[in-house]
Amino acid sequence: MIQLESDQQLKDLINQEPVILLFSADWCPDCRVIEPFLPELEEEYSDWTFVYVDRDQFIHVCAENDVFGIPSFLAFRNGEETGRFVSKDRKTKEEIEEFLNRVSK
Repeated sequence: MIQLESDQQLKDLINQEPVILLFSADWCPDCRVIEPFLPELEEEYSDWTFVYVDRDQFIHVCAENDVFGIPSFLAFRNGEETGRFVSKDRKTKEEIEEFLNRVSK
């Protein structure tokens, strides 16, 4: 998973390839729960580039995209948002797969 490092990098990724943004933070217990199976999802959904967005470092990106709970996911294709799975609730592997299947159609 790519670690987001700059606003320009985010802009470039969103405009160049299908991307899944994972909004997360080190202190978030629900975010830690999904970590063990994220590599498996990245492999299964290899058409997507997965990008880790640190909520604390990129709080302005969260605000711009109405992401007020973590972990949350946004999908972009050709510079346009194509789906979101945004809430403050804990997410299961099955729920994340359902979201990825929906945006992959």
